[in-house]
Amino acid sequence: MSDRSYTAAEVDAALAALVEPGRLAHAQDIVVHAAPTLVRVLAEALAEGGWFGEAHHAEVSRVAGEQDESERARALSTLVAEQTRLGMFVGVAVGFELAQELAQLREPNKSEPGGWEPPENQTPKEEH
Repeated sequence: MSDRSYTAAEVDAALAALVEPGRLAHAQDIVVHAAPTLVRVLAEALAEGGWFGEAHHAEVSRVAGEQDESERARALSTLVAEQTRLGMFVGVAVGFELAQELAQLREPNKSEPGGWEPPENQTPKEEH
């Protein structure tokens, strides 16, 4: 499988396509099926990146210990928003790698014995 790079225009076009009605239905079904494993993979990626180490725990403690109720609420809201964005970004990276792995499974692998090849005169169906 080649290491394909994407232009900003290609990414923008792909993101625009995702807002089409019903476009994410199949992906949502797949995510529901894969949720337990995806949770583990995401947790491992976050841990490997050091995202929830000592600094995270120190920030949680700081927010929890804030005496001013309005400041505590603001700090908690900020912490939740930052963690949500972080989880989303790491999740997108995991999803991108998952897509690469799935694409690799569909490619003929003529260098290995028994590599997958579509039957004669047939090509694999594209799923949407």
